[in-house]
Amino acid sequence: MRSSLAPGVWFLRAFSRDSWFRGFILLLTFLIYTCYHMSRKPISVVKSRLHQNCSELIKPINDTHSLNDTTWCSWAPFDKDNYKELLGAVDNAFLVAYAIGMFISGMFGERLPLRYYLSAGMLLSGLFTSLFGLGYFWNIHMLWYFVLIQICNGLVQTTGWPSVVTCVGNWFGKGKRGLIMGVWNSHTSVGNILGSLIAGVWVNEQWGLSFVVPGITTAAVGVLTFLFLIEYPEDVDCTPPQHHGGPDEDQDNPEDPGNGPYSNRASGLETAARCSKEPCEEPAAISFLGALRIPGVVEFSLCLLFAKLVSYTFLYWLPLYIFNVAHFSAKEAGDLSTLFDVGGIIGGIVAGLISDHTNGRATTCCIMLILAAPMMFLYNYVGQNGITSSIVMLIICGALVNGPYALITTAVSADLGTHKSLQGNAKALSTVTAIIDGTGSIGAALGPLLAGLISPTGWNNVFYMLISADILACLFLCRLVYKEILAWKAALTRDRGSNLALTHPR
Repeated sequence: MRSSLAPGVWFLRAFSRDSWFRGFILLLTFLIYTCYHMSRKPISVVKSRLHQNCSELIKPINDTHSLNDTTWCSWAPFDKDNYKELLGAVDNAFLVAYAIGMFISGMFGERLPLRYYLSAGMLLSGLFTSLFGLGYFWNIHMLWYFVLIQICNGLVQTTGWPSVVTCVGNWFGKGKRGLIMGVWNSHTSVGNILGSLIAGVWVNEQWGLSFVVPGITTAAVGVLTFLFLIEYPEDVDCTPPQHHGGPDEDQDNPEDPGNGPYSNRASGLETAARCSKEPCEEPAAISFLGALRIPGVVEFSLCLLFAKLVSYTFLYWLPLYIFNVAHFSAKEAGDLSTLFDVGGIIGGIVAGLISDHTNGRATTCCIMLILAAPMMFLYNYVGQNGITSSIVMLIICGALVNGPYALITTAVSADLGTHKSLQGNAKALSTVTAIIDGTGSIGAALGPLLAGLISPTGWNNVFYMLISADILACLFLCRLVYKEILAWKAALTRDRGSNLALTHPR
């Protein structure tokens, strides 16, 4: 007769099963948002192809343009002198729609099954991304077509971020959230890199494929999402995570004994155990104003507005800046711009690791933003002096600019979405994430717009604008940084008192 398994073996089996499911969800959501960003990136690479200097190219025999026309190879309507304004309008059609839609999307995300919501969003995003590229094959030269496609794509892409953050927040507790989400958030940079490389393959020939291929890939992953996404650990009998701090966190904040700046007292495990014994009422979704009242939401939202302004200006204009200033080809400029996103991967992981170790999300963001300002200034003035300096400074700038942006949109959003004032109601996570990222998306819309308006006066002025936005992002975190410093001082005083008590017992 077979002997029963020891309790330790059962524990290891359960632990292994939970770990496999958590790893799978992390990988699937990583792939999902990689596709979202991959489908956004091609426009920044294709810009240099939509308007280019054609004087060095051989004109086709049947071409009807005049001999002195140096824009005959550009794509109308972007062949005019105001092409930067027109390209800025195309960018902003997407970004403004994204910013507006984001505030609404979070509330839908709380009320609809995430699997259906994400799948539909990815299928529609793949469709609209492909339709932009099909404008090349259909020979469309009307500005309104490209603007309309970008508006629709901006709206459907808002399904992505609140949903994936909510899903990851449902599966992972607070303990190592900064590090886990720092690694996980590299999907943004990986998506940008893939989007640049894919667009670069066809940018000099059939640039429409630069959009069609990412669009089809996004739609295909949408089908996988529908088939395999698991929203809650309880859906597959896994253990729900502990979202809130342990006993050590109970004395971190001098203003609120028992809590770190963004902590929460209720235990997800205790709640699950209670609900298994007696029926639990489904928590109501939080209101928009209720989410704004959570301490830290307004400050981090305004900080992200300016941090994302800087990040998205690089996202949409960096290839064109390299193309114009360093005089690389369109493909080379797109490839070189991916180094900024490589730096973003490093910055997100470092920011998460440091903030986990110090329990200082705001301070980590503030220090990186302070360092980013002089690095952007140096990159503009000496970054194009050689390929080595350009590579090194692009990676450093990417790390310092995207590190705070990654931390706020992931770990900070998840922390605030499970704040103690919510009394264990995880339904707020999607709305809080949408408010923070939606406010940031206003900056994402403003940055490329201002870059399009300012760049005709000189690229130096664009960088002055970015440095100013970076400094403003720091200022909005001052109060939270001060609270974190007080918390550290209180913890240090408590530790010294404990050591003295042990050294000199009564």
